Amino acid sequence: MVFMLPMEFLAPSSDDDELDFSDQIAQLALDPTTAIFEKPADNERQHLKALFVKGRVDRKPMTKILVDGGAAINIMPYVVYRKLGKGDQDLTKTDMMLKDFEGNVSPVKGAICVELTIGSKTLPTTIFVISGKGAYNLLLGRDLIHANCCIPSTMHQCLVQWVDDKIKIVPGDSSYVIASAEADTYERTRCISGEIWEKDFLKVADYEIPPIQAVGFDEEF
Repeated sequence: MVFMLPMEFLAPSSDDDELDFSDQIAQLALDPTTAIFEKPADNERQHLKALFVKGRVDRKPMTKILVDGGAAINIMPYVVYRKLGKGDQDLTKTDMMLKDFEGNVSPVKGAICVELTIGSKTLPTTIFVISGKGAYNLLLGRDLIHANCCIPSTMHQCLVQWVDDKIKIVPGDSSYVIASAEADTYERTRCISGEIWEKDFLKVADYEIPPIQAVGFDEEF
């Protein structure tokens, strides 16, 4: 794997050389093909949207699939699991434990292996079923991201994945943003970081940021 830096990191061969930096891009080279990420315009990157995609679980269509590199494993709420026509008898017992933001540990109800299809690629995927609920039908963590050889970009709102030796781009699910008031808020929210501010009190309402809710919990922070 080769990581290509933007052109501004390339030193001229002599003091008289001039370089054209008009096309600043980031490239990720994974033989035999290369994925290219263009720098988005300011109005395209000023959002806090999470990356949701559409897919299929055991050939059944599913929306609100959250791709989250901050999670280690793949998680599905029990209520969604039941809608797939599955019951407790289909779950495999496991000793997997989940830890929330406060360090509290809780067991999962069980695990299941499904055929998950994202874009044109299908992969056997292990999902852990939880009792809690979240703002997603399925959460895909680093387990799927790495096993599927894909790169999620919340800024570009897409998922780059390798299908054999070809690169395929899976766009984010914009229909979820339209249907969800919370997601729409994150679309309108501008980034807090990236600028200097001096205030005695940081009011998140100035940035239109809603209360943050931990995954699988009802309480807001």
